[in-house]
Amino acid sequence: MWGDDNQLDNVDFMPEPTDFRIVSAVDPSTNGHQDGWRSEVVGWAPLPVHTVPARRRNTRRIANAGIFVILTILFWALLKSEFFWLEIPPPTSEWAYEDSGARDLQDIGLTGDGVRLCMVDTGIDASHSDFENLELIFRDFTTGSQEPVDRGSLAHGTMMAGIVAADGYMVGAAPNVVLGMAAALGDDGEGGNTGNEEVVANAIEWCWESFEADIISLSLGGVNDPNSPRNGPTVNAVNVALSKGIFVVAAAGNDGGDGDDGRVTTPSNVPGVITVGASQKDGKVWEGSSLGESVNSDGQEREHPNLKPEIIAPGVDLISTGDNNQYYTSTGTSDSTALVGGILALILESEPHLKNKNIDCIDEVKYALMNSTITDDGLISHNSKSGYGVINGMGWLTEIQENVTCQSG
Repeated sequence: MWGDDNQLDNVDFMPEPTDFRIVSAVDPSTNGHQDGWRSEVVGWAPLPVHTVPARRRNTRRIANAGIFVILTILFWALLKSEFFWLEIPPPTSEWAYEDSGARDLQDIGLTGDGVRLCMVDTGIDASHSDFENLELIFRDFTTGSQEPVDRGSLAHGTMMAGIVAADGYMVGAAPNVVLGMAAALGDDGEGGNTGNEEVVANAIEWCWESFEADIISLSLGGVNDPNSPRNGPTVNAVNVALSKGIFVVAAAGNDGGDGDDGRVTTPSNVPGVITVGASQKDGKVWEGSSLGESVNSDGQEREHPNLKPEIIAPGVDLISTGDNNQYYTSTGTSDSTALVGGILALILESEPHLKNKNIDCIDEVKYALMNSTITDDGLISHNSKSGYGVINGMGWLTEIQENVTCQSG
């Protein structure tokens, strides 16, 4: 009988007054009934009778706690392993490719095939599974090595490369480009990336001279240094590239907000560069995106189509390739720049006659970019924060096909 403690759920216990370890079962309903008499009979007098309610051990609660601990340990172990990503895949930033028009361009068969896009960044972890089929040409401007490596904080270059050229779990804007990666930046020890301006200029020169780029993507825009020269070696290198008809896409910078100095970062201040700010998922400009100035470095008023920034593109909470075959989330004009570079690669695949012409051809393409954002009222509008508007990849291609001739010379 006593082996089943469920039989004792509804009783109280009354200990013997001489030995509290000896108890008798008591009907709880009799508590308080003829206390004086009962205390005399059972030997408690002159003290009143004291009963103790039954306290059944909550084995279910203990079992649940044990299961919780076990699950926590298993989750932690999976989180530390690559298996975690296979079983619980991360989300993607598909909205960014759809909203920018990259997927629309891919839907008509464009992949970036035959286009050479060069990035100047921190390098690349080429071992990521999403780069398995990537045609990559790498150069490390710190060591001179041609063995791919990412020297940056949070694998910055690897993330930018994924936005353009990933082709696996994640599919970038132009997965079939030939990607040149010039590793010229590195971890600054404070969670950011930095690089010597001469080294960056050399990397830009390598992009057009050795790699023979059609597009140079410069995700160099962090927080602008107000003391940095506006006409230094990187600006000179970019101007040379532009003069050879090579498209340069550069980040506007991430110093928006109350402390914004009103200038996009160098070398995105160069007139012929396509300067890119960042937009959010709702299409509005990201608050951290840098303002553009109304005058250039020579003090002259900027004119269409070179008002800064020229365009904004998705750049908030974008998910891309990271090191060790992982995926990271990133926010900034760097991400937007890589996305626009990828969209431009799709356009150049469609219109190869635009490649390597001259600065006039680049201006024509930029006019088409500006016109692709015109609202229904037919007016051109520019804002120092959001540029001419949000990128529209298909609209840009249509404008080019209808209005751009790009004569040689």
